[in-house]
Amino acid sequence: MKQDRAQTSWCFHPVTMVVAGGLVMGLALGVRHAQGIFLVPVTLEQGWSRETFGFAIAVQNLMWGLAQPFTGMIADRFGARRVIAAGLALYGVGLFAMANAASPMAFTLSAGVCIGIALSATSFGVVYGALSRLMPPARRNWALGLAGAVGGLGQFFLVPTAQGLIDSLGWAGALLALALLCALLLPCAWPLDDQPGQAGMHEQSLRAALAEAFRHRGFWLLNLGFLACGFQLAFIAAHLPAYLQDKGLPASTAVAGLAVIALSNVVGTYLCGLLGGRFRRKYLLCGIYLLRSAAMALFVLLPLSSGSLYLFCAVMGLVWLGTVPLTNGLVAQVFGLRYLTTLFGFVFFGHQLGAFFGVWLGGYVFDVTRSYDLIWGVGIALGVMAAALHYPINDREILRPGPMPVPAIS
Repeated sequence: MKQDRAQTSWCFHPVTMVVAGGLVMGLALGVRHAQGIFLVPVTLEQGWSRETFGFAIAVQNLMWGLAQPFTGMIADRFGARRVIAAGLALYGVGLFAMANAASPMAFTLSAGVCIGIALSATSFGVVYGALSRLMPPARRNWALGLAGAVGGLGQFFLVPTAQGLIDSLGWAGALLALALLCALLLPCAWPLDDQPGQAGMHEQSLRAALAEAFRHRGFWLLNLGFLACGFQLAFIAAHLPAYLQDKGLPASTAVAGLAVIALSNVVGTYLCGLLGGRFRRKYLLCGIYLLRSAAMALFVLLPLSSGSLYLFCAVMGLVWLGTVPLTNGLVAQVFGLRYLTTLFGFVFFGHQLGAFFGVWLGGYVFDVTRSYDLIWGVGIALGVMAAALHYPINDREILRPGPMPVPAIS
């Protein structure tokens, strides 16, 4: 392996690794970010309800959260490179199966189960874990912020790209084109070779690390607070296009709004990564959740127009995925790097549990009430709750006893 690295040193340059990780996240999260654009054409052509579509995407979020701890364990044991490559391949298979799904069950298995597991292997849990291990401490916040920014650019370009593919190829053809893109990005897994090893004689075991984390009150507060993040983002990404069309705005406005979120997210994620190295992360997270709730409240209460939509999307974009490098950094700060991907996977389950309810309840409540107003209110309240939960987190590093010194032999 040392000889391979010497021969292809450019492949393991810090910038190369960061960009590769960002491109993988950009594709994985960009396709997910654009799923709301598929809601109307898929349900109209297939004759399904919005709850049917929303349930499939809700299952995707839940499967992502359920799989993330186990994907993290595999990455911590065998390395991120293999996990990311397998995830990209599975993502392509899932998109291909979505395009050919003829029933709600088939759609749920492909869009929900298959892509949900693929996301656990190609998104920030595995990528940020690898970069945290690959980068020296002085460059870690920079690497996480820049990788998130590159991923945000991918999301920005994929939203109009997906709409253009739908317009020219239809929704099924668009999914097949995105599946091909997954295959083309497989080489990006190569630089992310963090080479984690087994625990040494004096190193903490996985079982001990999990027991330590589960006894830590802050670990559970992070889980509960991250639930609000998942609820808010998944609801907006999946239902904002339909919400805007119900209010009389054209589909192109929704596409532009999602693109604004993605573009603002580039700046926001990078800045949050840098700010995490200068200020206490738990206070930054409190501020993000309060800002989100305020933005959502003003968006719902003020008269809707293209201008108010774009302003809302710009603000939400600035704090869209900024919670992720901060939360990941907080887990690393308290518990260390050895099992970072695994521990972040458990925290991320809370995020995805919230995402499940955000997407599914959005569709269910709309079908029952013909309105999204109740879900907007729940999202606002959860943001305030998340800020209150993060404030008392004990973010001091856990100091563990080192190995006993070997006495000198005289």
